[in-house]
Amino acid sequence: MPEAQYKYGRFGEPRECLKTKSSSPMQTEEDKAKAAANPVVWFAMSATFGRELKAKSYLEENEVECFVPLQYRMAVDRSGRKERKLLPAVSNLLFAHTTKDRIQELKKDHPYLQYHTCPMEGRNMPIIVPDDDMQRFISVCETHDERLLYLSPDEVHLSAGSRVRIVGSKFDGVEGVFMRVEGKRRKHVVVCIQGVAAVAVATLEDCYLQPIER
Repeated sequence: MPEAQYKYGRFGEPRECLKTKSSSPMQTEEDKAKAAANPVVWFAMSATFGRELKAKSYLEENEVECFVPLQYRMAVDRSGRKERKLLPAVSNLLFAHTTKDRIQELKKDHPYLQYHTCPMEGRNMPIIVPDDDMQRFISVCETHDERLLYLSPDEVHLSAGSRVRIVGSKFDGVEGVFMRVEGKRRKHVVVCIQGVAAVAVATLEDCYLQPIER
């Protein structure tokens, strides 16, 4: 089954689908079974020692869609001058949209590229991010709003908040959990990739929150 690259519009709507491999006009039942057993999914990955952008370039050169959350920060260039640059928001983190067979093949020659894992049935299994969660996360991160807060899983307690949808502002349509964030006076809307990372949106003056029934 051909891999596909999705380009997301505002808050998760697929804008276009770019096929990265040519597809045959007909698929046999065997082809369909193989594709079902090895689907294209979002893997949460780690690139050690701050090599997330290097890993992203490598994977994209091999026709794998990737996402690295970026945030504007002040950086010092080689001449010692400070400049505002888009830099990785979460150390070592990237996401790859491909099949298990393909990412295994690409990892062989790049040992710094590893899975984020979670314990399951006595084994550490790669974390696969549901498409809807990934789309929400990408859409918020791609605003590059300087007020976004990136949180670790240990900092997020979703059971303490309520599910809401933002109506209005640049975050119109975002769904998340309205909750308190440690060290902040105001509540935030938190969009979470379970076991990996979360991004918190401060509520804005030009929007309101719509409760979502469970």
